[in-house]
Amino acid sequence: MNLSRMLAARDTAGRPVRVAIIGAGKFGSMYLTQARLTRGVHVAAIIDLDPARARRTLATCGWPDEQSTAGSLDAAIDTGATLVTDNLAGVLADGRIDVVIEATGDPAVGIRHALAAIEAGKHLIMVNVEADVLAGPLLARRAEAAGLVYSLAWGDQPALICEHVDWARTCGFKVVCAGKGTRYVPTYHKLTPETVWDVLVQYLGITDRSLINPKMFNSFLDGTKSGIEMTAVCNATGLVAQEDGLSFPPASRFELSSVLRPREAGGTLPITGTTEVVSSLTRDGADVPHHLAMGTFVVIEAETDYASRCFSEYHMLEDETGRYAALYRPTHMIGMELGVSVASAVLRREPTGSPVGFVADVVATAKRDLKAGEMLDGEGGATVWGKQQPAARSLAGGCLPLGLAANVRLVRDVAEGAMLRWDDVAIDTTETAVRFRREMEETFAPT
Repeated sequence: MNLSRMLAARDTAGRPVRVAIIGAGKFGSMYLTQARLTRGVHVAAIIDLDPARARRTLATCGWPDEQSTAGSLDAAIDTGATLVTDNLAGVLADGRIDVVIEATGDPAVGIRHALAAIEAGKHLIMVNVEADVLAGPLLARRAEAAGLVYSLAWGDQPALICEHVDWARTCGFKVVCAGKGTRYVPTYHKLTPETVWDVLVQYLGITDRSLINPKMFNSFLDGTKSGIEMTAVCNATGLVAQEDGLSFPPASRFELSSVLRPREAGGTLPITGTTEVVSSLTRDGADVPHHLAMGTFVVIEAETDYASRCFSEYHMLEDETGRYAALYRPTHMIGMELGVSVASAVLRREPTGSPVGFVADVVATAKRDLKAGEMLDGEGGATVWGKQQPAARSLAGGCLPLGLAANVRLVRDVAEGAMLRWDDVAIDTTETAVRFRREMEETFAPT
């Protein structure tokens, strides 16, 4: 709890933590609006395919023009300004950069960037959770072998959930379930970027559709983002995925310990020590009172009568038996909290969550009957959604990871609801992300 003090000491010594961020989209912009105000942190470079757009983003985030007009990285470091560039290699080559934030959201691109950052000797904050679930376990192992930190992004829900799990285990509690909330009804699995508007207008009050990326929002609603984020949690904590995937039971924040307990105890879980996502909507689409749509949680089990009594005495949101209890965080601030990861990686050399194994996977699953010759459009698209699966089951079935299900052509028909396989598509096996994913599968395959 002294990261800010450590940052202040670096500032006083004239050695701020120097950051390079790849991607100035929504997550990146939320980080940037706070990083400018954080003592001991210097965003030395922003790498974006469209530097002019990135500068406009900085203006929106409150950055004065003179702070983003450095003509070179040397000038940026000397003056405390920020270089906005599309030259990633030039930034990575500078030994004064401490940490790189990968915030593009593209899994294949993210893997290439991560490998380049590790090769350059930089700590890495992987905002790109899509890349993390595609190949994060091997990326983390590469970083560790190089003496570097590979970290999930604090402020995003997976890292916050990992913190819940770490809290519970550090206190000696048995973790029954951990996860987050979202909006969900079963028909959402079929949503497309065109039909998702019908859902968005119910709660966003959209007046200008040009401000919304429908494919990105569709990923949150069709179940894909939930599968991705819970897979990141499993791989970082060792919690296991349910064989049938997430079930999204409706639950309020006050019902977590009753709903997310084992079936034999009256709950919904087929196993203990797993992840789940609770819905803020009932199955008929009505709002759940006191829901947790933007929050995170952990459900723990009392293993003694005395612990159960303490749950009740200290109002731990226990179930009616007193055996299970929940702790939750009502919301998350995404990139505005990312500074915790940056400081932790550089100053403590400790990640805020990092994959330790290949426990779970996200499998491309057909939204409708698909025909040979069709082109898959990946996360949030009209053809597939991402279903969480145990990694062993995904590997045994030769399942196609969602992160590789974009811009590839089907070579056979696939029925609605079926999980796709590698041999259902024509894929470029020489592409870096494909080769690295295959290497990870071989490295972590169960014996």
